[in-house]
Parts: sequence; C-alpha cells; structure tokens
Amino acid sequence: MTHSQGYRCKTRHVFKRAHREHGRANLTTYQTVYHRGDRVQILVNGSIHKGMPHRYYHGKTGIVFNINPRAIGVEVDKRVGNRIMKKRIHVRVEHLKISTSGDAHHARVVESDKQKQAVKAGTAKFVDLKRKVAAPAASFVITAPKVVDIAPVPFAGIYV
Repeated sequence: MTHSQGYRCKTRHVFKRAHREHGRANLTTYQTVYHRGDRVQILVNGSIHKGMPHRYYHGKTGIVFNINPRAIGVEVDKRVGNRIMKKRIHVRVEHLKISTSGDAHHARVVESDKQKQAVKAGTAKFVDLKRKVAAPAASFVITAPKVVDIAPVPFAGIYV
C-alpha cells in the first residue's frame, strides 16, 4: 500500500504536546505584542489546528512583515534546490514566540559602542573590541605528595 503524502504527514512526534502541556495555550500567548521587524520563532502548537504552518517551518526563525487581527505574517528563508528563497507565510499567534537568538549579539554591540564613545571622549584608553579565541590554560607542574607511613596501633588488650 502506498504512503499518502498529506499536508501533515510525518508529524506524529513533531506536533506532539509535551507532558502536562496539553490543552489550550496560555493567555500570555495571545497578549504578546508583535511589531514589524521582530524576530520570531515558529514553534507549532499541536493542540491548535487553525493557522498551523507546514512542518518544514517548525523551529525556524523569521522576521515579522505583516500583522493581522489573528495572524502574523512571517518571512522565513527556505532552501529550494541550490538557492535560498524568502517565503512569506501567515501564522497564528499560538504558533509563534519572540526569538531571543540575537540578544547576546545586541548586548555586545551596545557594550562595544559605550567603550568606543569613552575612548572618543578621552575618559578611557583604546581597547581592542574584537572577540578572541580563548587561549590555552597556563602550564603548571604537579608535585608528588609527601608519602607518610601509617602503621596500625598495637592491640593493648581489653582487660588491664
């Protein structure tokens, strides 16, 4: 018998809800505010079938390009053959989450900009802001511990 290649084929474990996380989504899911240009993660919630994206997009990060009353337009990169295409899909908010993938980079940029401004103002001296590979640990010598002979105490007897 041939295998049907339906829209939700091979999603048995991908869309499965975690232990004790079944049922409707939390209210915070619906109260999250999205803006154009935000980075979002597409994480499909299997308990809500409306506005569910194709399983290919599960786990992908995209950029918000459109906001509708119930759905958010997300632009995602998709590899097609030997090229990467920009795909625009509309996904309901239950299947989205604000991405934190660029937070470390943004914090590093802000910190380096502060250091550059301090150098320009003359309050600090020049510091190389480039990230560097961690150097190997410094060498050290292990000395053998001093060996002490331990002998048992001779038995004196219980009765004196």
